[in-house]
Amino acid sequence: MGYQCVRCSFPIKSLYVQYSPGNIRLMKCEKCKGVADEYIECEIMILMIDLMLHKQKAYRHLLYNVLNQQTLKFEGLHWKLAVIYLIFDACINLYVEARNSSSLVSTCCKVLVDVVFGNFMFLLTFFFMFKIFLNISISISRFNDLLLAIMISCYFKIFLIAMMVWEFPTSVIFIIQLFCLSSNAVALNVMTESSMSRCVLACFGAYAVKLLVTQAPDFRFLEQLIQGWIQMCSSSSFSSEPS
Repeated sequence: MGYQCVRCSFPIKSLYVQYSPGNIRLMKCEKCKGVADEYIECEIMILMIDLMLHKQKAYRHLLYNVLNQQTLKFEGLHWKLAVIYLIFDACINLYVEARNSSSLVSTCCKVLVDVVFGNFMFLLTFFFMFKIFLNISISISRFNDLLLAIMISCYFKIFLIAMMVWEFPTSVIFIIQLFCLSSNAVALNVMTESSMSRCVLACFGAYAVKLLVTQAPDFRFLEQLIQGWIQMCSSSSFSSEPS
């Protein structure tokens, strides 16, 4: 991904010219004749507010001008974001299952199945709809860019930290998931320049499949198998101890 103007998404070579430390001049876009990226001189809080307001220029600044392959090591960033993404997703499921289940083993098995299979089907459906529904080819670099955009645009899950401190109803999780869906749609719209309605439908389909998979009875049977295997291993370990 190269640099882009945050207003019109026109490709640019550089964002600013630095004359001395702390003395820079922002470059202007050749197409719209405006400042290519005004977020360079803005505080981080302004960027966060604009991201929450789903402003496309804020997403272009973050996805094209900050998370750029020329300035970041993408492999390490992908792994770190993937771990954070899975941890937050596990916290959601653990928070829900802790209220509904009394067994620690069954709770851990349910969370494991939901996180692994749920996210696998979510990504598989997302890229399938991206390929078929949006009619755009996917290369390896394109796959990495889209995967990065999905994980970055799920930043609303950070608000789950508050649920670990204060008691909130489970409906708050549904609201956070809606915000993540809308944020994914805006990021997909910025990355592909497709219509917003198609991006919303693609993201909605991926979230719907994930919900169906995590609630499917076949996967509940898989949870029972995992739970039985853990109990069998623990019982065999106790029986093998010398009396």
